[in-house]
Order: sequence, then structure tokens, then C-alpha cells
Amino acid sequence: MAQTPQTANVDASVADGPAGIPEAPAGMPLDAVLRSTSPLVVRGLVAHWPAVQAARQSSRVAAAYLRRFANDALPAVAMTAPPDAGGRIFYDSALRGFNFRQEQVPLSVALNTLVKYLGDDAAPMIYLGATTLDTFLPGLQADNRLDLGDRDPLASIWIGNRSRVPTHQDLPDNLACVVAGRRRVTLFPPEQLGNLYIGPLEFTPAGQPVSLVDPDAPDLQRFPRFAEAWRHALVAELGPGDAVLIPGMWWHHMAALDGFNVLVNYWWRDAPAWMASPVHALHLAILTLRELPPHQREVWREVFSHYVFDADATTAGHIPEAARGMLAPLDGAKADELLSRLRKALAR
Repeated sequence: MAQTPQTANVDASVADGPAGIPEAPAGMPLDAVLRSTSPLVVRGLVAHWPAVQAARQSSRVAAAYLRRFANDALPAVAMTAPPDAGGRIFYDSALRGFNFRQEQVPLSVALNTLVKYLGDDAAPMIYLGATTLDTFLPGLQADNRLDLGDRDPLASIWIGNRSRVPTHQDLPDNLACVVAGRRRVTLFPPEQLGNLYIGPLEFTPAGQPVSLVDPDAPDLQRFPRFAEAWRHALVAELGPGDAVLIPGMWWHHMAALDGFNVLVNYWWRDAPAWMASPVHALHLAILTLRELPPHQREVWREVFSHYVFDADATTAGHIPEAARGMLAPLDGAKADELLSRLRKALAR
């Protein structure tokens, strides 16, 4: 297997991975791509976008194109870090703070600053992540269209220079489209959770819990199980116009490789709008179950299997339909009832 830029830095014991992210066959309908439960790269998906065509001329032209839409009345949040951070967005050494600082700046100011540092190998990291597209760049989406069918996604833009977002996962499905610069995407299947050494759940530099392992320079003395995760990793380098589908809950590490990088992504969930985040259930389970004696936890494992993970028509089939309560199929009204019950219970 050809060695990628990333595998060159990884310990020899894991240098046999990773494989490439599979590429969608030419002509595959976009809807079929978006319904995939495994990752797919789509080469040239948004090559027709004016933003991509501007980026192919130069970074300066791309920045000027974006400035046309910038809503400077609402400052964006920018992360900055000194050059010695190597572009890595992460914790400080004690995991009590972060290695970057945040400041609010007009988007056009951030774009001008990125242009100023073009070609400077000692530039500080500048990163504007998950910036809502229609709020901060109104009109950009209308000028760069992508038909996602009946999905109602949240569209965001990510702008910066060389940066590395630590390995994390998101609940929604994600279509990430590269507009400017090159992006290296490293993916891990959800079941590699135990081999990725995830940090604190409630205090995180990236909004979601992140892996403490740097996949560009893994410390296998400290994180030996990462060698197994690396064997299951998938990697692709994307250029302007390329896209990658990242199914929900797949772990992903995003590295922006150039002095000016722009990515637009679309998030959506294949779930009813009333459905709450499963993360809330995890937090409640930690609160109510984790510290129980082992034999009691095993009992509750069976309860959850019966009522949640293995639930089917027989679970409540012996109860008259009108009396099934929360065991009946949920809808918006029943979900509101259940949420109200939970709020009252937690307020006690």
C-alpha cells in the first residue's frame, strides 16, 4: 500500500494501515450516496460551485469571493493558537484548559488576516469552525447550490489556515465539501471507541468529546490500543470540489493542509424532529446506573435490551393498546409528555 503523508509519522507497528475511504462510483446518484451507512468520497461533487472555481484561481480570489457575502454586523468566533501548536486544536498539558484562545471578529477581518499570512510558515493557527452559513454569509448558499432532496440540513462553513481538529464524532450524518485548500480526512468506525482514548465528556475543545491521541504522531507507549484503531482507519485527501460522506457517529479527524482552507458541510439526522439527543440518555445513565453494584448493572443491561435495543412488537403486545403509554410508538405529543415527566422527576 502506498504510504500516505499521515502513515509516514506513525509508529512502524501500525504502518500497515490505513486503507483509503471508498470512492463513490462515477454516476452514482447523490441520494444513494447520502443514504449510505458507510463513508464515501465523491470526487468533484461541488466542482461547479463559483466558490470552488474562485479557489482554483488562488486563495486570494477565494477570500475575495467570500468577502462579498460576509455579514460583518455579527462577529464570528475565531480560534487562534501560536505556531508551536502545530495547528492542533487541543487541551493544555493538564486538560484543564485549551491550547488556543477564542475571540470575536468580523468575518471579513478574519479573511483579510488569513490572506496576510499566506506563505508564512510561522503563521499562527486561525480557525473559524461550524459557522452557520446563512447567518454569517447570507447568499453564499444560494450562489453555490447542492440538491440534497427532501433533507433539511444545517449548513455550516469552516475557514482557516493549517489546522488539525482532534478525532471526534457527531450525531448527525455529515456531507463535507471542500471549497479551498486540501483536507486530509481520517475516519474510524464507531466500534473503535475503546481504542481511541476519549477525553472528558463535558469539557472539550471541539464541542464533542475528542480522542487524546494525535493520529499524526501517536504515543503508543501511553495509548497502546490505538494501534488496533489505526488498523481500522480510513483516510482520504480531498481537494477543492471533492466531498466526503461521514455517517453519524463515525469518528473523524480533520486536517487542513494549506495556508487557506474552506469547507462547507451539511448535517442532518434520519430521525423525527421531536427525538432528543441520545447523549442525554448517556448522561442520565452515568448518573443513575454506572455506580450500581455489578450484578445490578447486569439487571439493567437486560432491562435496556428488552425495552430499547431489542424492542419489537412483542415487547408491549400483551398490554391493551390504549394502556401502553410510553411503550407505544412515540410521536411528538407523546414525546412531549415523556419529556415533561422526566423534567418533573429530575427537579425533585
